[in-house]
Amino acid sequence: MRYVVEVAGRTVEVELDGEHVRVDGVDHLANLADLPGTPVALLTVADVVYRVAVSRGDGRGRYRLSIDGQRYDVEALDERTRAIRALSAATAVPAGPAPLIAPMPGLIVRVNVAPGDAVQAGQGLVVMEAMKMENELRAAAAGVVRAVRVAPGTAVERGATLVELE
Repeated sequence: MRYVVEVAGRTVEVELDGEHVRVDGVDHLANLADLPGTPVALLTVADVVYRVAVSRGDGRGRYRLSIDGQRYDVEALDERTRAIRALSAATAVPAGPAPLIAPMPGLIVRVNVAPGDAVQAGQGLVVMEAMKMENELRAAAAGVVRAVRVAPGTAVERGATLVELE
């Protein structure tokens, strides 16, 4: 099994194969043995023995290690989990309030905000007429108006940015 391990700001690749451990391409003979009735294990690498205590951290693959009295925060993820996390981060929606986008073509009737205004989630920002009905478009999240891209009387297409928030 292959893992990507981050410890003390350094990333290393660890491959486990029985008693053999490959760290960044270098083979080591290693053994890990639990001490019954304690949270401590003995890690033997070549002829050196380390006392290791492991506790779970605050997320998947995160651990706090105590090795001979030194503490380390470690993240160890198998290749598949790390690839999924990287893919998820690459497609993640940016944080913060989304701009107000026209949901359909229509005519702007009123603009209720100006640049610099603080708005709350659910607050009406723009009123637009579409299919002979007035629709109040509201903020999805709290924020501050960065820019207003429309004025009353403006005809807009579906997908047009009406108000930018920050």
